[in-house]
Amino acid sequence: MSDATRPRGLGRGLSALLGEPVRTEAPKPAPAWAKADPARNVVELPVANAAPDAGPRALPIDLIGRNPQQPRKHFDEDELKELASSIRSHGVLQPILVRPVGGGKYEIVAGERRWRAAQRAGLHAIPAVVRELDEVEVLEIAIIENVQRTDLNPIEEAQGFQALIDRFGRTQMEIAEAVGKSRPHIANLLRLLALPEDLQAMVRDGRLSAGHARAILTAPDPRMLAQRVLSEGLNVREIERLAQLAKDEKHGPRASSAAEAKSADTRALEQSLSNALGLEVRITEKGGAGEVRISYKTLGQLDDVIRRLRGGL
Repeated sequence: MSDATRPRGLGRGLSALLGEPVRTEAPKPAPAWAKADPARNVVELPVANAAPDAGPRALPIDLIGRNPQQPRKHFDEDELKELASSIRSHGVLQPILVRPVGGGKYEIVAGERRWRAAQRAGLHAIPAVVRELDEVEVLEIAIIENVQRTDLNPIEEAQGFQALIDRFGRTQMEIAEAVGKSRPHIANLLRLLALPEDLQAMVRDGRLSAGHARAILTAPDPRMLAQRVLSEGLNVREIERLAQLAKDEKHGPRASSAAEAKSADTRALEQSLSNALGLEVRITEKGGAGEVRISYKTLGQLDDVIRRLRGGL
């Protein structure tokens, strides 16, 4: 792995880059050196030529552009209106993070929602921390910020993780450590990208939960089960059971170590545990007793299973 793609321990969060939250007060009457717009009670602050590692400073909003690789694609209109109203009353409470891109302009690394709301609030400048960051750091920070704030829907989160794998050679374990999640969590999210695009759209807008989506992935006809989720309000366990029954009808039931085939409930439980762990799970039972077998391919996966079992699933 090259230095450009080596993990940088960004999982500790944005505090190391932004420092403690900075409260930027709501606009006040303009001092003599500032250009004021009394009609809108907005002050345009002068922008000093501070070094990239200096603290927060005011940057003109029209010199700042969004990051085209930002994993978050959807911004709720009502939430933006509420934030814009808050900014009009109290100012921007925490600076955004940007990087210089040449020509005196900047690209947002973290804080696009605040930037959008500040524009709606009529501000001409916004507090920002300027940092020299490479493409890997920009993408990782954007993902981490959104994950920590739970701002991404499951598909956006999965696409961001996939970009780290495809473009920068990250492993699932490295991503898990960076964002503070388990490796099975990362693996399960990435599985959602195997859904047809119309079903991914249903996950994006919240009509399907990530748990429902993982369950229908295993079915011969995912779209049919998705429609049943919407029309009948079925829970994840019910969908896992229906998915297994559909597979049995198409391919025949899986062989059991016992003479009798496994019950539908047992197969559904296997699927549920597999989804939770991100690993293959087999349950064998006979006369009320049995065993649970979890298959792993790496020592890292084994360590994760042990850690989860000790702490509770």
